[in-house]
Amino acid sequence: MQYDMNEWIGKRQVTEDEISLTLVRRAAAMTDLDPAAFHRGNELPPHWYSMFFTPNARASEIGHDGHPRKGDFLPPVPLPRRMFVGREVEFLRPLIIGAEARKVSEIASITPKSGRSGQLVFLQVKHTIELDGEAAVVERQNVVYREATEPGAAPEASRETPGAAAPAFAWEQALTIDPVQLFRYSALTWNGHRIHYDADYARQQEGYPACVMNGALTLHLLIGAAIGQAGDKRLKRLVARLSSPLFLGDTIRLCGGPLAPAGDMLAMDACAIGPGKRSAATVQLQFSTPGSPA
Repeated sequence: MQYDMNEWIGKRQVTEDEISLTLVRRAAAMTDLDPAAFHRGNELPPHWYSMFFTPNARASEIGHDGHPRKGDFLPPVPLPRRMFVGREVEFLRPLIIGAEARKVSEIASITPKSGRSGQLVFLQVKHTIELDGEAAVVERQNVVYREATEPGAAPEASRETPGAAAPAFAWEQALTIDPVQLFRYSALTWNGHRIHYDADYARQQEGYPACVMNGALTLHLLIGAAIGQAGDKRLKRLVARLSSPLFLGDTIRLCGGPLAPAGDMLAMDACAIGPGKRSAATVQLQFSTPGSPA
C-alpha cells in the first residue's frame, strides 16, 4: 500500500497558551512535589513544556480512539493506530510560569515503511515554542501510525534490552505505574486516548493486555529523575526514544549513568526498564557546563 502525502509537508498550525500556575501546581502534585513551591515568575522545569499547548479538539472532532480526528492539521494517514515514539528537543531559554507563549507546529516529514507488524507511517512534527517572540524550546516529535491489531493479540515486544554489556548505572529509582497518576497526567495534558483509561478498549480494540502507560509520562518521569541527578546544571538538549510499551501495574526502573564530558557540554544517558529487563525508553541528555552561557 502506498501513501503519498507530500502536500501535507510544511503545513503549519499556531497554538497560544499561558504557562498557567494552576496547571504547574497540579503537575507538581502529580509527581509528589510541593505545589506551593511554584510561583508566577519562576522558571518552568524545562521538560514540563510538553504539558502545555494541548490540541483542544471539540467533542464532535474526536475519533473513536479518543484522539482528535485526522485530516485537519495532522495528515489523514489511513492506518488506525497512532503512537508517540520519541522526540528531540533543544532548550534555548526558560519558559516562565504565568507568561503567555505560543507554539508554531509544522509537518516536517512523512515516511512510509514496512515492518514486522505490517505497514507503518512515520510522522515528524517540528514544534517551536516562542516566548516574547523568541524561540524558547524547539522539539521534533516523532509519531508512528500502524495497522490494526487482532483483538487479544500480544503487543509486539522490543528486541532491545540492556543486556550483559550495559554499563553499570550510577543511579536508579523504582516505581509502579499507578492508575491515579496515569489518569492525572492524561487530564493535565488533555489526552483522551482510550488506551490509557479504558481497559476494555485497550484489550478488545488495540490488542493490549491492560491500560497502556502514557509514553510521554514515562519520559517525563525519566527526564525528571535524570535532572535531579545533575544538580544545578541546566538542561540544553535531549534525544528520547520509546521502544516498548508499559502497562498499568508494571514496576519500572528509572536508571542512568554519571554526568560525563561531551565536548563543551556534560552528557548523561538514562533509561526506563520494564518487566523482563526490557528497555521501554532511552534518553540522552546534555547539560551546560559551569560558566557556559545560559
